[in-house]
Amino acid sequence: MVMHETGAPLVLEELELDQPGRGEVLVRIEAAGVCHSDVHYISGGLTARTPIVLGHEGAGIVEEVGDGVTGFRPGDKVVLMWRPRCGECEFCLTGQPAQCALGKVHGQTNGLLRGGTRLSKDGVRYHHLMGDACFAEHAVVSQESLIAIDSDIPSEIAAIVGCAVITGMGTVLNRMPDLTGKSVAIIGAGGVGLSAVIAAQLVGAAQIIVSDVVPARLEKARELGATHTIDSSTEGFTDRVLEITGTGVHYVLEAIGRPATIRAGFEALRPGGTEVVVGLGAVGEELSIPINLLVQGDRKVVGALYGSSNTPVQLPEILRLYRAGRLPLDRLLDQSFALEDANEAIEHLRTGAVGRPILVP
Repeated sequence: MVMHETGAPLVLEELELDQPGRGEVLVRIEAAGVCHSDVHYISGGLTARTPIVLGHEGAGIVEEVGDGVTGFRPGDKVVLMWRPRCGECEFCLTGQPAQCALGKVHGQTNGLLRGGTRLSKDGVRYHHLMGDACFAEHAVVSQESLIAIDSDIPSEIAAIVGCAVITGMGTVLNRMPDLTGKSVAIIGAGGVGLSAVIAAQLVGAAQIIVSDVVPARLEKARELGATHTIDSSTEGFTDRVLEITGTGVHYVLEAIGRPATIRAGFEALRPGGTEVVVGLGAVGEELSIPINLLVQGDRKVVGALYGSSNTPVQLPEILRLYRAGRLPLDRLLDQSFALEDANEAIEHLRTGAVGRPILVP
């Protein structure tokens, strides 16, 4: 599915796909999650070179590998990652592959890591969103953007683990390491926020407070372990959190990326509390918080990209927990759509999807 310009509907087109080059892998896409980041690119909140094939949360089967590929062979099931890891830079070697030096290449070029794109039509080159471009039947992907998984993992589950789940669960596990017995408020009950609810319940948080404006999402959050929910369309978030907790929460996870909701989360912290922001804002958008509340309350506001996860280690761990029946990831799946219905899936996400809509090529 191709975006030709900001704000325009996606278009289903048949493109020419080059054979995988050195260090690249041809993947037959079996499932792709529809993420709010895709919506940000469509709306112009985030920018990309066009024409571009969207999709960055996917899973599929390796069909062909290029020269120099190690660790993958035809028939392997793989998860696509929108943040590659080289395994050699300082960040990769210290367990921070989300900050890998290769990550900027995708954002700056909208191509693959070894230069250029592998998509074209009538002599015009098409770009790859985040190096994945998985709103498609096939994708050529750099090997650094793939993780091999067990073949019995459902592709829909594998796809959402590659973005929503690793972001939400990873943020709880990596940025809230002492959450057991404590309190957390989660702003935004989409795929990321609901994944955070699962993680908070898994580690034994005493209070899990979830805020959203869609009642069905709040109901799903309660099913997954939320102890309290706040309908922010009718209730003030900060006041309600203080009413529930008395002193504020130990942690806030903000999964929307809006200055107003980040500010509300900050004000809902107890002294010494930490707010972790995972939602992306529009390019250039800024945040303002009260200095004295920051200092006198000894509060912290930090960011977490990709859940601050060590993806080659933690993604397989999450899937092992899923296979052991410890993580109800199936309950994060929303409606499935055919590839040609991507625009309908995106509108569904915008207007109240509960969990992740899935495209099935």
